[in-house]
Amino acid sequence: MRCFGLLVVCAVFFSSIEAADFPREKFDDSAFETIFDGKSLKGWHVSTQTGHSAASMHTSGGRWKLEDGAIIGSQDIPGNGGIILTDRAFGNFEVIVEMKNDFGPDSGLFLRSNERGQAYQYMIDYHGGGNLAGIYGEGLSGGIHHRNFDFLDAVTKIKTIDSLIPCPVQPADWPQFWKHGEWNELRARIESNPPKITTWINQVKFMEFTDTEKRHSDTGSIALQVHGGGDYTKQYVRYRNVRVKEWK
Repeated sequence: MRCFGLLVVCAVFFSSIEAADFPREKFDDSAFETIFDGKSLKGWHVSTQTGHSAASMHTSGGRWKLEDGAIIGSQDIPGNGGIILTDRAFGNFEVIVEMKNDFGPDSGLFLRSNERGQAYQYMIDYHGGGNLAGIYGEGLSGGIHHRNFDFLDAVTKIKTIDSLIPCPVQPADWPQFWKHGEWNELRARIESNPPKITTWINQVKFMEFTDTEKRHSDTGSIALQVHGGGDYTKQYVRYRNVRVKEWK
């Protein structure tokens, strides 16, 4: 009986180790600069010029506020979204954000964004049929859209799909890897132009894409999005601890 109990404990112990054995990379983040410290929105501004902002009907680009040390975004009226951007422009950089969104709103992390929201996008389509860490050309030519998994009808369920690189987390392991309702780390790197873009979730690389032509400017803002359409006035996106590292 004691032997059986020991076997059960060992099985649970080794099963836990196996479930947590994701291909996480080690990063030295000592050179990163904090560009949102949770105390104010200084250095950020909202644009009403994107296609997600019904500027002809409303003058705001969604609702953005500071709460509990995080940037909180939502539609202010049904269908009206937008982006909040850094005042500074960045060229070659790596950006880290922590995210705790409701499962439902469509969002995104924009790289080298202009006021119209044209950018390379780290996808944060956190809803059924959506994706995290895919790369999308927001308002850019070329039909850029690369993703290696889709959410199903619940945040705990994903379906892997063929893409530039295989999804590093299998569907059965996703609930152990991604913690809904907790802060998860999103990371993106963009360098050169045509750019090479790499994305990570919780230190695991999800996508790597190198464009074949120059189709956007060398520099631009870092932006966070609330998508237009539907009614997402009572569901929220939440971001904190936004940090960036630049190089020539």
